[in-house]
Amino acid sequence: MSGALITLEGVEGSGKTTQMMRLERWLRQQGRKVVHTREPDGTRLGLAVRRLFERPGVHPKPLVEVFLFMAARQQHVAERIRPWLDRGRVVLCDRYADATVAYQGYGRGVDPDLIRELNVRATSGVMPDLTLLFDLDPAEGLRRIGGRRLDHFEREALAFHRRVRQGYLEIGRAEPKRVRLIRAARPPAVVAAEVRAIVEDFFRGA
Repeated sequence: MSGALITLEGVEGSGKTTQMMRLERWLRQQGRKVVHTREPDGTRLGLAVRRLFERPGVHPKPLVEVFLFMAARQQHVAERIRPWLDRGRVVLCDRYADATVAYQGYGRGVDPDLIRELNVRATSGVMPDLTLLFDLDPAEGLRRIGGRRLDHFEREALAFHRRVRQGYLEIGRAEPKRVRLIRAARPPAVVAAEVRAIVEDFFRGA
C-alpha cells in the first residue's frame, strides 16, 4: 500500500476529533491527499452497530461488544480504509484497533491478547502506521463533555474511564515507535503544533 494510516486515540473528551480536523486541514495545505473517518461508524454497517448501543433494553455483554466492533472494523477496512490506502491516501481514523483493546480489554475485562488476535483478522493486517494518543485525566475529559448528550460509553463510571486510560498508556509503553503520547490538557493550539511536528517527522522518515 502506498498510503498511510494514522489513527487518533484517547479517552472521552481528550480532543482527538478536533485535532483530527486540524490535522486534515494542515495536511491538505501540504499538498497531501487525505481523508478522514471514524469507528465504529465509518460505514453504514458500522453506524448501525453504534446505534445498537443506544437502543433501550440492549445491553451487550463485554465479549459481544468486542465481536460487534470487530464486525464493524472488518467492513470499514474492506469498504473504506484499504481502498483509500491503495489509492495513496493519508487516512486519518478517529479510533481503531487500539480502542477495542483499551475499552473492552482494560475497561471491560476481556482478555487483551484475545482482542489483539481478533484485530489481526478484523483488520486483514491493515494496522496503523502511526498512532496519536491524546492523554488526559478522565475526570477532566468527562467535565469537558458534560454539556452534551452522552453516548453509551461516555455514561460509564469514572472508574471505567480510568481503566481505559491505563490501557492506552500500556499500549503506548509497549509500542513507543508507533504510538506517540500527546498531553491533551494543554491549549488546543499547543497540542496541534505538537501533532504537526510528530506527523511531519513521521513523513520525513517514511
